[in-house]
Amino acid sequence: MKKTIVAAAVGAMALVSTGAMAATGEQVYNQACQVCHKMGVAGAPKLGDKAAWGPRIAQGMATLQDHAIKGFQGKTGVMPPKGGFMNLSDADVKAAVEYMTNNSK
Repeated sequence: MKKTIVAAAVGAMALVSTGAMAATGEQVYNQACQVCHKMGVAGAPKLGDKAAWGPRIAQGMATLQDHAIKGFQGKTGVMPPKGGFMNLSDADVKAAVEYMTNNSK
């Protein structure tokens, strides 16, 4: 199962890295972030999981965005810089973080 998830994530990264990313947070989530945040891969909080997102949201938007852009090793998992999608702009990542937090409160 892990190999399948990793293969799917790598495949999605290859697809996203070949094109320009969308501007809205929802579009960035759908094209990149959902690879991990839909199923909770590597400890990623699932979109809409209020219990998992609550403590993260309490740290403040600036901290969440910084962790998403630069990467972060937490107690329950790891967030690679820009989710491994280095072609994303900082603005794309910030929009995706805002989309996920707004849909997880």
